[in-house]
Amino acid sequence: MLSDFDLQNLIKSGRLMITPFSEEIIRENGVDLRLSDEIARHNDLGKDFILDPSDEAAIARTYSVTKSEELIIRPSEQVLLSTYEYVEMPDDLMGFVELRSTWARHGLSIPPTIVDAGFKGTITLEVVNNAPYGIALKPMMRFAHVVFAKTLSKVERSYSGFYSGQKGIRLPKKIS
Repeated sequence: MLSDFDLQNLIKSGRLMITPFSEEIIRENGVDLRLSDEIARHNDLGKDFILDPSDEAAIARTYSVTKSEELIIRPSEQVLLSTYEYVEMPDDLMGFVELRSTWARHGLSIPPTIVDAGFKGTITLEVVNNAPYGIALKPMMRFAHVVFAKTLSKVERSYSGFYSGQKGIRLPKKIS
């Protein structure tokens, strides 16, 4: 795992790119990322609706993406959020995305998220509110924490999948 010293050197050398960059996001052993102003909510399709993850049109119907100055997550709601920062990973570095602990203490959670070597884009975050009340978030709040690990060697195939180059929230891909 990389320290703040390692991360500062990778960023200064241009091997790890975080745009826009601010020194304050570098932490002891990772980087804090801020929220954008986008939120994707599930549409109310009724209790009888069954999502077929191989149906691209059905996937598109399940979410509505909006921009807002306040991102409110209701109790038991699962939403998609995006990082403000655009990240470009070198081919020998990967990241583990975690929720900043303060947000977890308020009742939010995210599933384990990996940023693959070679990934470029903003990071879409799947967030669940486990609290019995709504939680208001604002764009530019430090929200996620990425811990970086160096791979033992460069990956042979850098990430170039569906989410490569994304800016803002990208809805789930069709599963074949």
